[in-house]
Amino acid sequence: MDFDANIEHVRLAFWNIILVAGPVLVVALIVGLVIGILQAATSINESTLSFVPKLGIVMLTMALSAGFMLSTMSDYFAYVFQTIAAIR
Repeated sequence: MDFDANIEHVRLAFWNIILVAGPVLVVALIVGLVIGILQAATSINESTLSFVPKLGIVMLTMALSAGFMLSTMSDYFAYVFQTIAAIR
């Protein structure tokens, strides 16, 4: 296995990380930003006010995108195992 193939495997791994974790992180960022703006506008400094809605919405996002995440990761691991088997 040469250097270019190794770089391609790392690139593919990072791309799959972005595809799987990206939607959840973007939703958490947006919800946190909206709640932060509401807390700043109303001067309410309650930590559970920001944690509980963000947790609920992130869990809902993970539940809704679980099929996509599972198919993406299973395709990636099938590719990895095929590559490992082809090394011999």
